[in-house]
Amino acid sequence: MSHSTFNYQWNSAQIQLRDLLDHEYSSETQKPDPDRVSAFQSTAVLYIKYIQVFRKLEECYYQIVHPQKRIVLRHVLDGTIGRLLELKNEMVQLEFSEYHFFDDILSDMKLAPYDIEIPVPRYFTQEIEKDIKDRMKLMAETLAKYRVDDATDKKEEIKMSLDDAIRIIQVHERARQGCLRAKFMREIRGQEERERLLAVQGVTTMDPDAAALLIQKVWKGISTRKKTAKMRDEELIFIGMQPNPVNISNYKDSPVKKVKRREEERVLIQTQHEREYQDALVNIKDKIRETEGPDIKENMQDQIRQWFIETRDATGKFPDYPSDDEGGSAAIFKVSDPDADAAKAESGKKKGKKGKKKKEKKDKKKKKGKKKGKK
Repeated sequence: MSHSTFNYQWNSAQIQLRDLLDHEYSSETQKPDPDRVSAFQSTAVLYIKYIQVFRKLEECYYQIVHPQKRIVLRHVLDGTIGRLLELKNEMVQLEFSEYHFFDDILSDMKLAPYDIEIPVPRYFTQEIEKDIKDRMKLMAETLAKYRVDDATDKKEEIKMSLDDAIRIIQVHERARQGCLRAKFMREIRGQEERERLLAVQGVTTMDPDAAALLIQKVWKGISTRKKTAKMRDEELIFIGMQPNPVNISNYKDSPVKKVKRREEERVLIQTQHEREYQDALVNIKDKIRETEGPDIKENMQDQIRQWFIETRDATGKFPDYPSDDEGGSAAIFKVSDPDADAAKAESGKKKGKKGKKKKEKKDKKKKKGKKKGKK
């Protein structure tokens, strides 16, 4: 499928998701439902619709090759998975069971059980593919190491004399010959028993017409079953329920193989684009730092100087450089008014004077108290 197909599928999933959010935040659905059965039905309907949205988003995320789109789509996909878990928890609390039956809901929504299957997101295995390979490599190395140790720690072979070996071979050979002789004698006795019964009962011969009829009946049954199976396969192929068998020569050109091959190509393109995107982020940042960095630095210095000059003109003295707690130089670049800074400075001076007067009054009271104590 083309890129526009997955873009359209993503757009349709976004529209469904927006409708679901509008439905959930509406005033009618915000009211609690006292009936447990109806509450479960409404929650189950939302759960099934979210599953449909999740399946579309997961397929889009697996096939879209644009890195920026995949970043946005990943956030939406993770949010949808989280909402699915919340709805599942609500259904468990309503039904007190981990297993739910949606037969009537699926019938009303005209869906099949396959439509509500939750596939494992393929990016789970893609993201940890390297870790899985490293783990498998470590396990293979460990197993190979222990196999070598087992081979070196083998017990010594038991030494046996030539006479003992010949005796063991003779015993096994005699046992083998005894078993064959017993089997042969059993067959002879069975043959003799059959001949005796034929002699007593007489030889019965089948009528040639009856024998021919029996052979025809068996053969017609086999041929009819073969024809029926062939007709059934042709019917399934005609209605599209079974793929048309292909020869070995054009097996690689089958539609299923083409789709699989295209999916693998898209995964490779995704990896390549992601690597180019990450490299571009670093390269663009370095390029901006080299080309526009000196101009930006000069503008910042001019702005800092202007702030110092404007504050000095307003207050009559140069201000203190902002501390780290105040934000450092970042506080200078905020839009500030020198007059406001001067007003803040004056209010601070007034507060300082009031504080000094209060301290002087307290000191005078303490001195008077000490003098009275001495008297």
